[in-house]
This record gives sequence, structure tokens and C-alpha cells, in this order.
Amino acid sequence: MRARIALAVAACFLTISSAAADVVATNAWVRGTVPGEHTTGAYVTLRSSEPAKLVGVSSPVAKFAELHASEHSGGVMRMHAVDAIALPAGKPVALKPGSYHVMLIDLGKPVRAGDRVPLSFEVEDGRGRRSRLEVSAEVRPLGR
Repeated sequence: MRARIALAVAACFLTISSAAADVVATNAWVRGTVPGEHTTGAYVTLRSSEPAKLVGVSSPVAKFAELHASEHSGGVMRMHAVDAIALPAGKPVALKPGSYHVMLIDLGKPVRAGDRVPLSFEVEDGRGRRSRLEVSAEVRPLGR
């Protein structure tokens, strides 16, 4: 009986330690806001060790955080939510203005230059395993 319990406990630890793709974040930043503004963008460059995808994001500074894409359509720039963003193995994927990015919606208070904003990214590897990547993003002034 003890051997079965020990094996079950060991299996749990193996499952817990079995991490999804190793993803590194660099150059994370958030656009500063002015009083009365309740939405802003967050940007980062991600690099995954193996094929993976970004499937979610959250932040305690906003009621909602969504993955978005910007596209030109009929001469107009449009944004829309996306379910996932592909992270090819070994290639940097830049979430940047005018492209893929994070929208922080219904901010609890303005974010100002010099603040730090925590972002939690949910990543899914090619085998369907999910992991979280915690990032602290610098708030940059408007217009930068």
C-alpha cells in the first residue's frame, strides 16, 4: 500500500514539474494613460524554445485583458480580439503597436510613466500543456 501511495505522489510531482514550452519575454511595456482613459495597450517580445501559442493574458490593473490584432482594411486600421498568437520555435514574436498586442480594458486607475504593470501570459505548448509566464512591464509615457 505504501508503495502505491509513493508512486502516486511521485507521479503527481512528475506531472507538476513537466513544464510547457520555455518562453522568454523581453522589452515588456505598457502605454501610459491620462485621467479618464480606461483602456491601454501592452507590448512585449516573446521567444519560445519550441512551437507554442499564446492563449491568454491577465493583469490585476484591468478588469479584462485580451489578445488583439490590428489590421488594415479598406484604408482603415481595425483591431479585433484573437484566440491565440502562434509562437514558432526560436523566433521572436513582437507584440507591438499596429500588430499583435494586449488590450488592458477597464483599468482600475490611470497607469503613469514609471509605474510597473504585472502581466500574466498563458502559453500552450504543442502537446496541449499550459503554463504561465509572469512579466513586469514598464509604463512608458504617451506618445513615446
